[in-house]
Amino acid sequence: MAERRTPELLAPAGDMERLHMAVLYGADAVYLAGESFGMRSFAGNFSPEELPRAVRFAHSRGVRVHVTVNTMPRNGEMEGLPAWLELLDAAGVDALIAADLGTFTLAGRYAPRCERHVSTQVSVANYECAAAWYDLGAKRVILARELSLEEIRTIRERTPADLELEAFVHGAMCVSYSGRCLLSNYMTGRDSNRGACAQPCRYQYYLMEEKRPGEFFPVFEDAWGTYIMNSRDMCMIDHIGELMDAGLTSLKIEGRAKSAYYAAIVTGAYRHAIDAAAAGEPLDPVWRDEVEHVSHRRYSTGFYFGQPGQYYENARYIREWQVIALVTACDEDGMALLSLRNKFSAGDEVELVGPDVEPFAFPAPVMEDAEGAPLTEPKNPQMVFKMQLPRPVPPYSILRIARDLSAKS
Repeated sequence: MAERRTPELLAPAGDMERLHMAVLYGADAVYLAGESFGMRSFAGNFSPEELPRAVRFAHSRGVRVHVTVNTMPRNGEMEGLPAWLELLDAAGVDALIAADLGTFTLAGRYAPRCERHVSTQVSVANYECAAAWYDLGAKRVILARELSLEEIRTIRERTPADLELEAFVHGAMCVSYSGRCLLSNYMTGRDSNRGACAQPCRYQYYLMEEKRPGEFFPVFEDAWGTYIMNSRDMCMIDHIGELMDAGLTSLKIEGRAKSAYYAAIVTGAYRHAIDAAAAGEPLDPVWRDEVEHVSHRRYSTGFYFGQPGQYYENARYIREWQVIALVTACDEDGMALLSLRNKFSAGDEVELVGPDVEPFAFPAPVMEDAEGAPLTEPKNPQMVFKMQLPRPVPPYSILRIARDLSAKS
């Protein structure tokens, strides 16, 4: 067995707010993209002006920054790539994540201060492939999501000790092998390999016979419907010790296109899980429960313990909690300044969770508006108001309410 060491917690940062959340809730490193050559074109992403600020903020708190350059660029894009790589290098980015061999090679030339990490899009699934990338200059490979824990152990045992291994441990899974899919491009014109996947694998499909236009027939594989392209979300929070024993360097949370709330809550939960495992202690159920508080599909352990099998229900998200406000400041007596996200009223049972703050519930008191007048129901998005909290909490703490927003059909 590989020597157990505490792995890096790598969290998604789709924009500046999500970056702040990931860092403050416990990430060791974040991964993000600029406005070019990244695989999540709808994540918000960082402009050339924002990138240096993002790096400075993360570095000021001891957090590394990895930038995705993992699209498969065409000829017409290659001329602009060296300048983009030089910008990332000058911004102080710690690592670049590449999928294309040409991009990987150019990164070594134009961003020499950045480590080069091999994207999961490459589908590194064996030790010879991992070692070959190491020989080409890779510091780290991000393993294919289709690997079992036993296969990861073998890769760790049969590759150079200083080659780092990263693997996804939480988030959405894809029906295609390591995300290499043409379905979205074919059906919608949005290319999944260029950051614009429309997730047509989640659609519900019907059959229409050529000579009977407008007559739709359900497609059933069995009594439950069709589920050939349906996949659950991955959640390995109950198996952190086993991931550590397999020799992984970095545990990665999927979700650059997901909300700041998701980035905060999932990062915080895995921070506590890793720290507990490193100390040889069980995870407090309070933190295990946090991954149930974000929007998600039913969880599974992916391929880590063998084939996950078919999922016989729908692909709808479970959404049982809603963010209602964000704490921007709080004094030592618990008087907080908040920014509204969704409506609620005095008397509602609400819950607050924050950076290293265990969630606690309380009835919302009467609040104050910006002029100090009593306020029972803040309504205007982003409005600033005051609330007396049961105890002081740090900025970026989140006020939420139990609200079932799950799709019903």
